[in-house]
Amino acid sequence: MSQRSARVMDRMINTIEWLAAMFVGIVALNIFIAVVLRKFFDTSIPDAYDFGRMLLGILIFWGIAATSYRGGHITVDLVWTASGPRMKRVIDVFATLVLLFVVAVQTATLFDKVRGTWVDNVQTFDMNIPVWPFYAVAWFGDVCAVVLIAIRTYRLIFQPELLDDEKPEQKAD
Repeated sequence: MSQRSARVMDRMINTIEWLAAMFVGIVALNIFIAVVLRKFFDTSIPDAYDFGRMLLGILIFWGIAATSYRGGHITVDLVWTASGPRMKRVIDVFATLVLLFVVAVQTATLFDKVRGTWVDNVQTFDMNIPVWPFYAVAWFGDVCAVVLIAIRTYRLIFQPELLDDEKPEQKAD
């Protein structure tokens, strides 16, 4: 793999992580504004509950994308910790392939949900805004997760030095 394609992958990874971070901010802002309006002005944002619910779903799927590549999520594996470097790599590749399969199936299932909400014309309660675009953004986050897990799998097999996994045993020193 050339240096250029590695830079393109790194840019794609960073963009997806920034988008996930932006969704965290949007969810927090929605909650903050809803609380302030309710507490001080005795009013609320129309469809605030629906927006909050759908934004949280978007955040979850984009969060899966962000954490899947870095390997910084919470893991507990006594077998992996007790294994040597070669066995650790085999376990990592196997686990990442399983994760890739599971998230790919989840992505296909979520696409069916997006299609179903579009066909059924599901709308929000107050303002009758179509729900499917929110579901589509969540689905795209899941697609990004599949892409990042595929990149991680490729790098685990062919370029393990390009991965910057967060290892808890390294931080304990």
